[in-house]
Amino acid sequence: MVDLAKRSFFSRNKIDDTSIRLPWLDKATVFTDLCTRCGKCAEKCETSIIVKGDGGFPTVDFSIDECTFCYQCAEVCPESLFLPKSEQPWNAKALINDSCLAFNNVECRSCGDMCETMAIKFKLEIGKVAQPEIELDECSGCGACVAVCPTSSINVSNLV
Repeated sequence: MVDLAKRSFFSRNKIDDTSIRLPWLDKATVFTDLCTRCGKCAEKCETSIIVKGDGGFPTVDFSIDECTFCYQCAEVCPESLFLPKSEQPWNAKALINDSCLAFNNVECRSCGDMCETMAIKFKLEIGKVAQPEIELDECSGCGACVAVCPTSSINVSNLV
C-alpha cells in the first residue's frame, strides 16, 4: 500500500488530484490500495495512452493519443476498481491555456478538427482569428485535441 499523501511530504512535488488516472475508476475505492500495478490495462489499451505514472501506477497520457472509451482496461483488470461501462467514464474536460495560437492571433483549428463531439467551437471576432471555445457539457474528456495541438495548449483534467 502506497500512501501518496505521506510520500508527497518528503517531496516538493504536490500530488495532483485533477490528473487523469483511468476511465470508469470507482471513486469509492482507494485506487492506490487496490491497484497491483500489473500493467494489464496498459497492455490492453488500444491507443497505448495508459502509461506508468507516479509510483508505477497507471495513468493516462493524452500527448500520445486519445481515449476511445473501449473499456478494455476495465475488462482486463483483475481487481474491482472499475464502474460498469454504462456509467460516465470520468468527469474530465479539456481546457485551453493562453499559449493557444488562436489566442495569439495565429489561425489554427487543429483541436476543433479532431473533436468528435464538436465541443470545440470557433467564435468569430473582429480584428482577430476565430477564437476557440470549449462547450464543457459536450466535452467527453477523450483527449483527442491534446496530441494534435502544436503548442501543447490543451490539457484534460478532472473537474473537482
